[in-house]
Amino acid sequence: MKLTGAQILIECLKKEGVDLIFGFPGGAVIDIYDELMKSSIRHVLVRHEQAAVHAADAYARVTGKVGVVLVTSGPGATNTVTGIASAYGDSIPVVVMTGQVPTKLIGNDAFQEVDIVGITRPCTKHNYLVKSVKDVAQTVKEAFHLARSGRPGPVLMDLPKDVMVDRTEFKYPEVIKMRTYNPTYGAHVGQIEKAGKLIVQSSRPVLYAGGGIISSNAAEELTELATLAQIPTTATLMGLGGFPGTHPLWMGMLGMHGTYCSNMAVANCDLLIAVGARFDDRVTGKLDAFASHAKIIHIDIDPTSISKNVRVDVPIVADCKNALGKLVTFLKGEKGINWKEKHEEWLAQVRDWDKKHPLSYKEEKGVIKPQYVVEKLYELTKGKAIITTEVGQNQMWAAQFYKFAEPRSLMTSGGLGVMGYGFPAAIGAQLAAPDRIVIDIAGDGSIQMNIQEMATAMEQRLPVKIAILNNQYLGMVRQWQELFYGKRYAATSLATAPDFVKLAEAYGAVGLRATKPEEVVPVIKKALKTPNLVIMEFVIAHEEKVYPMVPAGKATTEMLLV
Repeated sequence: MKLTGAQILIECLKKEGVDLIFGFPGGAVIDIYDELMKSSIRHVLVRHEQAAVHAADAYARVTGKVGVVLVTSGPGATNTVTGIASAYGDSIPVVVMTGQVPTKLIGNDAFQEVDIVGITRPCTKHNYLVKSVKDVAQTVKEAFHLARSGRPGPVLMDLPKDVMVDRTEFKYPEVIKMRTYNPTYGAHVGQIEKAGKLIVQSSRPVLYAGGGIISSNAAEELTELATLAQIPTTATLMGLGGFPGTHPLWMGMLGMHGTYCSNMAVANCDLLIAVGARFDDRVTGKLDAFASHAKIIHIDIDPTSISKNVRVDVPIVADCKNALGKLVTFLKGEKGINWKEKHEEWLAQVRDWDKKHPLSYKEEKGVIKPQYVVEKLYELTKGKAIITTEVGQNQMWAAQFYKFAEPRSLMTSGGLGVMGYGFPAAIGAQLAAPDRIVIDIAGDGSIQMNIQEMATAMEQRLPVKIAILNNQYLGMVRQWQELFYGKRYAATSLATAPDFVKLAEAYGAVGLRATKPEEVVPVIKKALKTPNLVIMEFVIAHEEKVYPMVPAGKATTEMLLV
């Protein structure tokens, strides 16, 4: 029996193991939605298409599966672009399906027509305009393969309405072969040997982990390597959780708002082992001063990331898990090395840097400090929560003061830096892990970017907790204005804002507020005990800043401290 394109699409999704789709309907996808409601696949109706992609993004991060989105043509498609670009920047596997006008109308400026393939070409791993019902099954197979393999990323399928109603025989490809796409997973033995010898020769090594550690499920191998060879370890924002935040070799995050200890260690190391990281400008600061005394080993599955920003001495194009496993095996074969004794002086220096300038903040009587709020969230959840963040000061305080012990426990928009990411991401994370505590650490500015998703959370009965650090400013921009623009706070005041407690109640959720330090713990405890969506508003110090901070264009050793 011949099936319609919409029926074939749903069958293909089931064969790919899809059990959840985030979306928003419209005329161009009405046939798909009609088939979707007949299937076993769960659909979550968001209130804005951007939120659908952020939710699918976080669902993918928590589960390791591909997040899936379905939206209509025109504005439905264009509303997904920010979410797609964020997933692209952070290498998150998402498949976005957009409706399109019938093929005969493409190019005629039809109602709700837009060239979404052209628009998203720079921010997708690949995208497709499906022109025939006969191509639907093959396209779905390729899209999911591309999204999840190699360096993961978002893939878009544009589905014209007539293709979804046309019929053909259904046959799903069992295997996929793409002549021009063959990622290298296994590390080259010769390169592993070169890297291993550099580690043996090094007296001041540093491990630097990025989001690739999470994507490749290589946290165990990373920890084994660090522990075996007694190498102090740091990570990017995207790599947090890839190495235990309470481990004695852990130095904290590096870069613009990284720890003094991490930045000084990278600046003074003689060997930098970068794993699944891309040497982002927020990490390196002034390039010619970054790890200037070090040989550099770079492990990454994406060959275009190697030596793109920083010259590398030993490139290893491979899956992080595979390469780290082989490195561990090589080093175990190097007998007679007392690694603890070999790196004793270096580790003592690292501990001294940490002791001199630990992460800290100045307490003020009667004033809630945001760092204190994050510390208490960590303590009261015993570090077991999934944390999502918005972008700005709230994001950095979460990264600094919540000690992430496990991979896939931090969801944040690292590369694109999207305000409004955290709350829909919390929805996706809670659906992925219904038994976990999920907390969105937000600012009063960023939470308003996608606040409408409270309706989604309530409809799905999700007990997400939102912790709003309310300083009545666009905090990070205001910080720069204070430090570098003579305190001219241009367009950063948010004194006019909703009553977040009443807003929560308007949606049927619970609203709580703390205005004094002694109210912080009771508010968090009450929120954690409440089986409902909760907004916790913490009225914090208005002009609190994120420290350490590396000013733009400066070396990472030129930090502004508390």
